[in-house]
Amino acid sequence: MIRKINKDFCRKWLLRISAVSGGLVILGLACLGTMNFYVKHSAGKKITTIETLLEAQEANTAAQADAILVLGAKVKANGEMSPMLKERVDAGIEIYQKGLAKKIIMSGDHGREDYDEVNTMKSYAVERGVPSEDIFMDHAGFSTYESMYRAKEIFQTESVIVVTQKYHLYRAVYDAQAFSMKAAGVACDQAVYRGDRYRKLREMLARVKDFGYTILKPEPTFLGDVIPVSGNGNLTNDI
Repeated sequence: MIRKINKDFCRKWLLRISAVSGGLVILGLACLGTMNFYVKHSAGKKITTIETLLEAQEANTAAQADAILVLGAKVKANGEMSPMLKERVDAGIEIYQKGLAKKIIMSGDHGREDYDEVNTMKSYAVERGVPSEDIFMDHAGFSTYESMYRAKEIFQTESVIVVTQKYHLYRAVYDAQAFSMKAAGVACDQAVYRGDRYRKLREMLARVKDFGYTILKPEPTFLGDVIPVSGNGNLTNDI
């Protein structure tokens, strides 16, 4: 009899624990979904095209941006840009050549001597005719959040055209807006690459992370001296 009572008691508690755990999982997923929706909805209206930006500038309904902000991505061991990074830089060069901004900020990871996204990006753009003095390098753009923080605080940027793949663009524009920058986003997608589903899933979690970061606003890994984007980009050269 006692054994039966103990079994019934354990069964009831297991059911309660399962119900509570299931409820917490559902609540957590709902919160994740809500934050993702909020980030995408807030930034989505600012995602546009080069053609639309040109039309707005020609109609005098939009001012020239302070800078084009190209976000970094993987550089191969042989020093070549990954296809995704090349897409970003090519789009940034096109926007510059169209006259939508007079400066470009190449923001990426140059935290080690043997790995350098930003010099690779700048060298490629200079080879294609962009004057070196018009290209600033953010050597400590270790994350999207840090790139936006530093664009505002180090480069004194008030308005930017952000360039990256569309799945990433929502968070990038959202982060820029969180630092009171006027931001437009241009997607550079030319192809779908292997690992696309994984990147999009990871991006959902990254949006949640940056949702919190933009509220708390922790300082980036590095700050440093102010280098206004209105000046000479060669001040950021290190080689």
